[in-house]
Amino acid sequence: MLLKKLGAGVGLFNSPRLIILAKRTNGINERLSLLFLETYRDKDPMWLFRRPDASKVLQDEKARRSLARYFDVMQDQKPAKFLIAKKMPANFNHEDPTQRLWALHDKLTDEYCQLEKQIDARQTSLEELETPEKSYLDLKIEIAKRILEKCHFCNRKCGVNRLNGELGWCKCGTKITVSTMFEHMGEEPELVPSGTIFTLGCTLRCKHCQNWTISQWFEEGEIYTPERLAKAVENLRAGGCRNANLVGGEPTPWLEQWLETFKHVDVNVPVVWNSNSYYSEETARLLIGFVDVYLLDFKYGNNQCATRISEAPNYLEACARNHSYSRKYGELLIRVLVLPEHLECCTRVTLNWIAQNLGKWVRTNVMFQYRSEWKAHEIPELRRRLTRNETEKAIQLAKEAGLTNFIT
Repeated sequence: MLLKKLGAGVGLFNSPRLIILAKRTNGINERLSLLFLETYRDKDPMWLFRRPDASKVLQDEKARRSLARYFDVMQDQKPAKFLIAKKMPANFNHEDPTQRLWALHDKLTDEYCQLEKQIDARQTSLEELETPEKSYLDLKIEIAKRILEKCHFCNRKCGVNRLNGELGWCKCGTKITVSTMFEHMGEEPELVPSGTIFTLGCTLRCKHCQNWTISQWFEEGEIYTPERLAKAVENLRAGGCRNANLVGGEPTPWLEQWLETFKHVDVNVPVVWNSNSYYSEETARLLIGFVDVYLLDFKYGNNQCATRISEAPNYLEACARNHSYSRKYGELLIRVLVLPEHLECCTRVTLNWIAQNLGKWVRTNVMFQYRSEWKAHEIPELRRRLTRNETEKAIQLAKEAGLTNFIT
């Protein structure tokens, strides 16, 4: 129980209303409503003493404006997108040509967007909709399985046949491999506690990768079936997590397995796509109606730096396209990691692009957590931490760009 795990020593059992709430949730595999967190701000669980900003953000007008639907799903006021996708019928056969499936997918995407608006406006109730034999989510799974035959989930488009055991750049096969999963307290305040699931493999080779043992398969990991992983997602939600945070490495190579996992998830939980942004347009299309919050890196302001540091040709084009998709079809939280001596070539360009193309109010995390990891010593300027002048300059650049909703 969440109360037993987090409540010891902080006086959480003194309220009759709290005891009633605990009884209502006991044994039905649901997590406590975040109404609990808002009502009992003065009696927060232990983790909120470490992250008081995670409680305050519930009242943050800028955060709520940028991530309005996420906050509603987080508080069970609206359904997660994947739950809506499971209710949309899709008339297709497994023998249909892929071109026809994509045409149907595009048609249903438009219909999905309309249905989501109707549900959000309470003109239609999700509970009143029948569960179809084949759904919009099933269609996504079918298309994703076909992509595995000539893999192009990421912008690199290796074209390997993963169904025949071939491994591409990311070294991912067909069975999703998990490093760790836990209630993450170190994410942005609106995400904490975040139900993070770290999978192995990545589509980049960032010299300074802080998760290099995960991204580059130095860990063995553990293979999960979609059913078992779905139960893990439900347990994280039941344990008080605000979301299901799909991390890596990089989640992109595992898109088919993630879609199939959430076919088996039966609780309302917002999906956070925690990505390096280097995925293909086909992946971007499949993410529509599945992802609630796009937690995307904007790593570089030019392809030269992207190739030199992360072996990511054409990164800027992919990154710009995918941020535009996410802005149109979901809600966006952008991470800009400031690198030493890259303020002019990358940080300035990136922050200006965000303000001009996505909106000055878009939630943006200007990050100063850089440290020299893995192979960073191969890049001369990456051998050190940021200076105080560089962090102050980055904040000034965000202000000059006109960003009104950036955090650090």
